[in-house]
Amino acid sequence: MKIVRVQYTAKQEYVEKNRENISRVMDELRKLNNPGIKYSVFLLNDGKSFMHFAMFDSEESQKIHNNLESFKRFTSELRANGLETPPVSESLALVGSSIDFFN
Repeated sequence: MKIVRVQYTAKQEYVEKNRENISRVMDELRKLNNPGIKYSVFLLNDGKSFMHFAMFDSEESQKIHNNLESFKRFTSELRANGLETPPVSESLALVGSSIDFFN
C-alpha cells in the first residue's frame, strides 16, 4: 500500500477554480470505480490551503490516478496559475486503522 499526503496553499482568487478542478478529478475517479484508489481532498480552516490524501493498493493504481486527464489538468493549471505556497508531499506509513482499506 502507498499513502501520500500533499498540502499547499492556493491564491485566494484561485480557490474556486481549484475546487472545480478537484471536482472533475473526483468525477473521473467515481466513473473509473477502481477499488485500489482511495482519494480525498480537504480544505483547511484558512479557506485556501488544501490537503490531498491518497491511498493506493499498488504502484499501478497510483499510476492510473496520476495519468487521469482530469488530474493532469488539475496539476498543470494549479502550478501555472494558482499557488501561493508550493505543494509539500509526504509518504506515510499506516500504523493502525479501525477499517480495512483494501481487502
